[in-house]
Amino acid sequence: MTNPRMPALFIGHGSPMNVITDSPERRAWEALGRALPRPTAILVVSAHWETQGAVHLTAGEHPRTIHDFGGFPDELFAIQYPAPGAPALVERVAGLLGEDAVRRDEGWGFDHGSWGVVRPMFPDADVPMIQLSLDRALTPVQHLDVAARLAVLRDEGVLLVASGNVVHNLREYMRTMGTQPHWAAEFQTRITCAVVDGDHAALTAFAPDDEAAALAINSAEHYLPLLYAVGTRLPGDDVGVFNDTIDGALTMTSYLIGDTQLLTMLG
Repeated sequence: MTNPRMPALFIGHGSPMNVITDSPERRAWEALGRALPRPTAILVVSAHWETQGAVHLTAGEHPRTIHDFGGFPDELFAIQYPAPGAPALVERVAGLLGEDAVRRDEGWGFDHGSWGVVRPMFPDADVPMIQLSLDRALTPVQHLDVAARLAVLRDEGVLLVASGNVVHNLREYMRTMGTQPHWAAEFQTRITCAVVDGDHAALTAFAPDDEAAALAINSAEHYLPLLYAVGTRLPGDDVGVFNDTIDGALTMTSYLIGDTQLLTMLG
């Protein structure tokens, strides 16, 4: 029996507090976990793991839980997400990307951009999982190319979860929280249209005087995971939008690429 084609997800993850507080966004993640076909494994691309010169993959049987944040309640630091690693998936990814492009990394683990969104979907931590780093030596177009090489995994039962935020500027957030700045709304709308239309140029090339893009993308690590979800889009895939909210300089907007009927179960 063949595996069902898994969707690719881009999850706007926001604050780590979403893991321990009730919110519409977290409730949507929980409902999505119930709606999804059970994956054979999960591949996560998180904003919080950046490398230089190669794509790193979490190796080993039991990657550690990383609490890569500060100033939050002890309850958050106590969380462990002991999902097993997936050595076979590491080797499959290495084969798809080429040995020269990857490094097996037993020092990293699952950071909060990873377990913070996967835990609400799969609370039992019983689905094998690996994390893939953002190689900051790559251009945006090259990130899309890496993603395209990984697209075949979706037909092998692997769920791709890209975790970041389309608009993410913490300095501006402190000044704008509780509002919906015009530039943030404009940029979010523009990016959603580009994702739906499959307009890669609009997602990867921004004019030097594009103020909205400069404010929204900022240091880029939260935006780049989006390209991994977009880059694994296959013929026949639809795009669905959920958690489409703006709070100052932070958007939680998320996308499901694949069978958008799954989103009807989010309520």
